[in-house]
Amino acid sequence: MANAPVQRMSQLMAKTLRDDPADAEVLSHKLLVRAGYVRRTAAGIWSWLPLGLKVLSNIERIVREEMDAIGGQEVLLPALLPREPYEATGRWEEYGAELFRLQDRKGGDYLLGPTHEEIFTLLVKDQASSYKDLPVILYQIQSKYRDEARPRAGILRGREFLMKDSYSFDLDDDGLAHSYALHRAAYQRIFERLGLDYRICAATAGAMGGSKSEEFLAPAEAGEDTFADCPNCDFAANTEAISYELRPVDASGVPALEEIPTPDTPTIETLAAHLGVPASATLKNLLVKVDGEIVAVGVPGDREVDMDKVEVHFAPAAVELVTETDFAGRPDLVRGYVGPQGLGEKVKYIADPRIAPGTGWITGANKAGTHARNVVSGRDFEVDEFVDVVVVQDGDPCPKCGTGLKLDRAIEIGHIFQLGRKYADALKLDVLGQHGKPVRVTMGSYGIGVSRAVAALAEQTADEKGLVWSREVAPADVHVVAAGKAPQIELALEVSEKLRAGGLRVLVDDRAGVSPGVKFTDAELIGVPQILIAGRRSGEGVLELKDRKTGEREELTVDEAIARLTS
Repeated sequence: MANAPVQRMSQLMAKTLRDDPADAEVLSHKLLVRAGYVRRTAAGIWSWLPLGLKVLSNIERIVREEMDAIGGQEVLLPALLPREPYEATGRWEEYGAELFRLQDRKGGDYLLGPTHEEIFTLLVKDQASSYKDLPVILYQIQSKYRDEARPRAGILRGREFLMKDSYSFDLDDDGLAHSYALHRAAYQRIFERLGLDYRICAATAGAMGGSKSEEFLAPAEAGEDTFADCPNCDFAANTEAISYELRPVDASGVPALEEIPTPDTPTIETLAAHLGVPASATLKNLLVKVDGEIVAVGVPGDREVDMDKVEVHFAPAAVELVTETDFAGRPDLVRGYVGPQGLGEKVKYIADPRIAPGTGWITGANKAGTHARNVVSGRDFEVDEFVDVVVVQDGDPCPKCGTGLKLDRAIEIGHIFQLGRKYADALKLDVLGQHGKPVRVTMGSYGIGVSRAVAALAEQTADEKGLVWSREVAPADVHVVAAGKAPQIELALEVSEKLRAGGLRVLVDDRAGVSPGVKFTDAELIGVPQILIAGRRSGEGVLELKDRKTGEREELTVDEAIARLTS
């Protein structure tokens, strides 16, 4: 890599743009297009131009080095995959509309791989027969596909993206824990080398399955994940993964349930205003359908139901809100006046842990224009299942220490799972154990969004002038700018060759007929760490060296500049 030819901008297949793309919403999308790193091919599908591909390749290199360091073996599996393995694990249906499904000319069903747990499991089943063949860590860096309903934010949320996915195969849970710890530490080294600010957060497993799961999140305004960080302890979690203990209270002093007339109060706001009570004193009951069956979800009246959490809880079942038609078919469910005390066995009732046994509420009386007060959980109604389903708010207590949580937006850059035996069970992955009996293998799955890391870096490090890359990932070590005519261009090319011979990767702006101002603007937009300018004093053999990140400038002779940069 160090002895690569000097890249001349006069020959570079990339054009910089002065204006942001019309459809660009986030900073990384704007700058990566303007700087000539990527170009849109279709919605959610991107082409990588030479500069962008260099950054992408540098991230791949870092990932490979750290994966190899923990004993990972790189393979490359197909992206076009048969239906049968995914049907065996249930994910052919569970993935829903996000899965790219297609048929060959004979009518055979295939998919474009979103992740490869099934195929790696079958590979190990074919290759490993004895306990002596394990443990093993396999990985690949390959394009993945998801049919996003609304591809957006440039390469942050696309239909095709580059990912490193690795899988560990162990004989027992202790081995899985060790493989998980190896990956966790490797990910920390990878993201530190990339220069990313990140948090390790507890997460839900989702469609992947398994037990323990953690996300690596890069805080950024463009992030689609919300995570909670405790300022007092080490707790951090995706808001979808935050859970609280059930804390029953003594309700012996609460009076008996009392129905009260509350005309024209079908909402929490109108009810609270009518009774002169805070919304937090009321119980909100949201009705949803889970695979067609009505389920009621109870939360305090001042909180919102997090539908993502509800969907995760009931996955792979389909979850949707009830409709006017549903109410018309169930006269026992009075819209705006539903209360859990009258649901009986006809409707399953799940509630947030805040609706703990002993807590008293004002809620619907299942009669139009009527509510009930002193409705006590565990006395007047039973909760079938307690599930954390509220939208987490800034200031909610930390589950670990009680301090108010701080919420922030972030980009998911990595995710690690202890899958256990979900896929091994479905695909019957066994090896002959040490005592001559079959042993069911246990697995881990570990992903890094390689192309997404490019955007995350751009989001975190760019300034008002453009991209700002670290040397580890930059498309070049030095950007030499010929700020003038033929003599400056000639000197810039000569210096560039000397820098290349000294082991540096060099981008040189040797474009004739382009003003110095445009070249300076492009250099700052492209974001190479060091900018070396052959300008007004080049006739004296003096160059200007500028640090892209700090903006510091220094005049040096040609020899001094080469010595400084190659040292």
